[in-house]
Amino acid sequence: MINENDTVVLIDEKGRKTLVRIGEGIKKVRRLGVFDPGKLKEKKIGEKTRIGNREFIIMRPSVVDKIETIERKAQIILPKDSALIILYCDVKNGDTIIEAGAGSGALTIALANCVRPDGKIISYEKRKDFAEIAKRNIDNAQLGEYVEIKIGDVTESIDEKDADAVILDIPNPWDAVKNACSSLKTGGHFCSYSPTMNQVEKTVKTLRKNNFIGIKTFETLQREIIVGEGGVRPSFDMLGHTGYVTFARKILCVNSATEGFSVEILR
Repeated sequence: MINENDTVVLIDEKGRKTLVRIGEGIKKVRRLGVFDPGKLKEKKIGEKTRIGNREFIIMRPSVVDKIETIERKAQIILPKDSALIILYCDVKNGDTIIEAGAGSGALTIALANCVRPDGKIISYEKRKDFAEIAKRNIDNAQLGEYVEIKIGDVTESIDEKDADAVILDIPNPWDAVKNACSSLKTGGHFCSYSPTMNQVEKTVKTLRKNNFIGIKTFETLQREIIVGEGGVRPSFDMLGHTGYVTFARKILCVNSATEGFSVEILR
C-alpha cells in the first residue's frame, strides 16, 4: 500500500512521468493541475488511477524516474553517462563523493542513490539559483539527507580530504585537478565530464602532470530499439554525443612510470 510519506511516479498513456509526494496536500502539479496526492493512498502500486480525464499507472519511482522528472535549469548529465561514471568511479555505499557543478542535481541524485545509507555527496555549485533548484530536486527524490550542497568554486579550494571520488561537471576541470588531487585519498577516482575535445585535452595534460594514472576518456552513445508488430528497427531519435567522460586514479607520487599512461577515446 501507499503510505503518507511515500513518493510515487505517475505514468500516462504516452509514457510521460510525473513525480508526486503523497503527504504534500493539495497543490498545483505540473501536467496534472490542482491535485491532492493524498487520494493516492487509497490505491496500490501498479494500479491505474484517473485524474481529471486522463489515466495514469502508479509506480514506485526508480532512480531514472527521479532524474527524468526533475526541474531543469542547467543541462543535465543523462543516465547513459551517469551509469558509466558510477561504474568507473566505483561509487558505493559509504563513499564520500565530491561533486562540482550541481546544476539541476541529476547526477547528484544518481550518486546519492548509490552511497546511501552510510555515504555522503558534497556538491559544490557556484550559482546560488542552480543550487536551490538542485536542492529542491534532490529533496523531491527523498535523498536530501545524503547530500550537502555548498556554494563554492572547486578551482579555488575543496575543503574535504580523503574523498573516494571527485567528479567534475564544470567548464574548466583542468583548473581543479590539483585541488582534486589534494582532496582524494590514495587510489581515489577522478572524473570530469566535458562536451568538447579541447576541454578533454587540457584536462588530460594536467592529469599527466599530477599524481594520476589510468587516464581514459569515453564517449557513450545510446540508441533504443523499437519493437513493433510489423518489425523491429533502431529508433530514429538516437542519444548521440552529450559529452566526453574522463577518468583517472590518484597515486602517491609522479615518476617516469606514469608517462606511458595515455588518453584513449573509446566508443
